[in-house]
Amino acid sequence: MATEKATQMGSQIDLTAITLTPEKVKEIKHIGNSEPIIFIGMGTCGLAAGAQDTYNTLITEIQKYKMNVKIIPVGCVGACFAEPILDIKMPGKARLVYEKITKNKVADIISRTLQKGEIIDEWVIAQYTSIDDENYANVVDINDFHYFKNQKKFVLSRCGLVNPESYEEYLAYDDGYKALANVLENLTPKQVIEEIKISGLRGRGGGGFPTGKKWEFGYNAKSEDGIKYIIMNADEGDPGAFMDRAVLESDPYSAIEGMTLMGYAIGAQKGFIYCRAEYPLAIRNLSKAMHTAREKGLLGTNILGSDFSFDIEIKKGAGAFVCGEETALIESIEGKRGSPRIKPPYPAVSGLWDRPTVVNNVETIAQLAKIINIGGKTFASWGTEGSKGTKVFALTGKIQYAGLVEVPMGVTIKDIVKIGGGIPNNKKFKAAQIGGPSGGCIPKSLINTPIDYEKLKETGAIMGSGGLVIMDESTCMVDTARFFMNFIQEESCGKCIPCREGTRRMLETLEKLVIKPKNDKEVVDRMKSMMSLERLSHVIQDTSLCGLGMTAPNPVLSTLRYFRDEYEAHLYENTCPAKYCLGLLEFKINVEKCVGCGLCKLNCPNDAILGEKKQPHYIVEDKCVKCGLCQSNCKFDAVFLE
Repeated sequence: MATEKATQMGSQIDLTAITLTPEKVKEIKHIGNSEPIIFIGMGTCGLAAGAQDTYNTLITEIQKYKMNVKIIPVGCVGACFAEPILDIKMPGKARLVYEKITKNKVADIISRTLQKGEIIDEWVIAQYTSIDDENYANVVDINDFHYFKNQKKFVLSRCGLVNPESYEEYLAYDDGYKALANVLENLTPKQVIEEIKISGLRGRGGGGFPTGKKWEFGYNAKSEDGIKYIIMNADEGDPGAFMDRAVLESDPYSAIEGMTLMGYAIGAQKGFIYCRAEYPLAIRNLSKAMHTAREKGLLGTNILGSDFSFDIEIKKGAGAFVCGEETALIESIEGKRGSPRIKPPYPAVSGLWDRPTVVNNVETIAQLAKIINIGGKTFASWGTEGSKGTKVFALTGKIQYAGLVEVPMGVTIKDIVKIGGGIPNNKKFKAAQIGGPSGGCIPKSLINTPIDYEKLKETGAIMGSGGLVIMDESTCMVDTARFFMNFIQEESCGKCIPCREGTRRMLETLEKLVIKPKNDKEVVDRMKSMMSLERLSHVIQDTSLCGLGMTAPNPVLSTLRYFRDEYEAHLYENTCPAKYCLGLLEFKINVEKCVGCGLCKLNCPNDAILGEKKQPHYIVEDKCVKCGLCQSNCKFDAVFLE
């Protein structure tokens, strides 16, 4: 157990493991490097874009030319649209950032940049401006690059900059482990909790519960044998969300230091990282970092020579969305089926193996050390009155530049869309789905809504963990609600009837809406189902056991609230205004454009197209399976949807 004071006020702890000389810091930061250095983004997004092939080709080419070049893998900087990202630091020069460097571009990088020192203007997007090395003229600083210009990097400050496997780089950038040393030497657990309360930090996992208050509950909770636990929730099950994955892959030590601080504050000696098994790179980097931390005396017994002991274990989750709920997660760690518990008691009082347990998510924990370093008051000066600090979003959907965005609380959804470059293909913004499957759709009329827990709740949405899906005019909001309801229904643990059966009935109603009724009985059935949809949603909200069920109807309720006209068009007119729902549309052939080439007829899998050669063809609707092959094969743009 951590005592009320892990070390006596003013006593010395052993700082050897976290002390770097100025010369060592310069070496670690590659200041005045004597040979070229290549940094390549090897996070999951980079690997998906071909970074491994780029890396392998670089190794082969450098060996071929017998060049002295150091290659350092780094994590994700957040600009996923620009992957594979390759940074090059020539001797004594600033670090240049190149975008979309696939393996076929490596030869030019070798010959033009590494051998001739030439900047390839069409690939360079920015530089890390240096006060020690020579900067490049006419190349913008990374913080002035259009994607990062209006962001505020706090949680993500090291991501994409450092080698995630390098303990020394963690120390050299942003004062790694300075917070832990300060806390162990100078602060009591109560003082740490008070600093977090002053900061106004709220849990970034979805609910937004005040972090300091949760810690206080855990600190005050009594344990008969003195054992308490902390858990980092790295389950991240929202479709399109990848904020936590990026942090764990790119900056694992921040999570480890944060958990150690958290353990000290509440009096826990053991922590668990609950990470979904689909994140193998995150698990690998965390495991390596934990091993190094133990070797350096930063995990295990008597951390930094103090009498505080703390260690961490990784538990892999099987991918169930419901295990993002803290009590279901605890059940899973205990080896049981992941399903929520009835509350109270809350985990802070009786959680893992009936001991007091505090659960926070990755983003919350990864910024704890930085908050201690800058002070709670400074952190509280960012954001709004009720929502402090910054928030990381995974920006996806119909957006020009997809990736991670970190902004101060209080900026608007419109601001974030601008950071993402707006809507592509000259289309218009229609809505933003925020908060994941349990969130809500915010329409264009509310695009100036600030990122604030309470303000978002007023719109019918929630902050969630940070998924932000942008939709344009081609998106059908009824089908969007159907998609998220299908996900929620499949992921329901089935423990409580409102969620298990209610979401099924809601999904059935939505599925009826996106298909044209075949007879009067189906018309009446659709109408009756729609009449009870909204009332059923409120019943599920009020009676479900856990947060998953309570928020499950949000996508339906928010789309009904702001896009009721689309529901009415589906219900009364059997049409989809966005022309997306194939069940309400028909493929037709424009007789004025059709030349009778027969390609559509030849490719139709169900013989639904009739017509003589060199004569206009037509589609038999009853036989059409709406596969779209006729439209994709027509060279005269004669096939259309109506």
